[in-house]
Amino acid sequence: MAEITTKRRGELVRKVIEVLKDHPEGLQAKDVLKQVEDSITLSLFEQSTYPNNPTVRRFEKIVRFATIGPVKAGWILKSKGRWSVTEQGLRAYKDFKDPEKFTSEVRRLYRQWAANRPEPSDDVAEEEAEAADVTGTFEEAEESAWIDIERHLRSMAPYDFQNLVAALLRAMGYHVSWIAPPGRDGGIDILAHTDPLGINMPRIKVQVKRRTDKVAVDGLRSFMAVLGDQDVGLFVSAGGFTREAENEARTQEKRKITLLGLEQFFDLWLEHYAKVEEADRQLLPLKPVYFLAPSK
Repeated sequence: MAEITTKRRGELVRKVIEVLKDHPEGLQAKDVLKQVEDSITLSLFEQSTYPNNPTVRRFEKIVRFATIGPVKAGWILKSKGRWSVTEQGLRAYKDFKDPEKFTSEVRRLYRQWAANRPEPSDDVAEEEAEAADVTGTFEEAEESAWIDIERHLRSMAPYDFQNLVAALLRAMGYHVSWIAPPGRDGGIDILAHTDPLGINMPRIKVQVKRRTDKVAVDGLRSFMAVLGDQDVGLFVSAGGFTREAENEARTQEKRKITLLGLEQFFDLWLEHYAKVEEADRQLLPLKPVYFLAPSK
């Protein structure tokens, strides 16, 4: 990355944060990179490809490399290919308007992070360069895998997605007593219990939505209306929930309700995959592929 100056790194990362400022819930990495590219003029070096890999352009790799420090500094978060900016990142964007000073602060915080590791390196610059290769490969693999998984989940038939949720509950040790047949369900898609006979409370009522749009607070309130005093509600939505709906669920004092978006659902599926019945695994089959993981 010798062709990229300290100033240019600062400019690129500030552009990344500029893009993410307008997307508080995060944005897919490919969309961040596209918006950054559209807002600047790429140098000839950034436009060029790698001699040993002529199909890969340098620009995307450069930006990924430049964001390693801000991630370690706690300014940018990355999860399943989705990037978002933290409050610390927004403050840094405001406080360090000069790109070179911005990069200097990133490097200071990176060195601080590196020094606090169990086995700190004497050569932080060399370690950062090595970390760039590992992190870039890992990030792109994770993003690609998640895009495929997300596409698969969003394209599932609603009833299959409902059965997938029931399969997860069984793998987690709950006893599913009823799954709504296709058609109108009256607001409840799955009933589950903590014991085989369904005698012990609480009873778990589940609503499942495979729609791509977010569930608004009115939709959440409709679900809460069918919960009894001793019921626990679980709302699974492939499209996620609006911020107002999330706040409504979080501030409930009498009703216990948990919201699961697609990413949270997948994390639980992965965590309990070993206990998912073989037939149910066919709804979302997974196979581990191992990569060298970046340093935490």
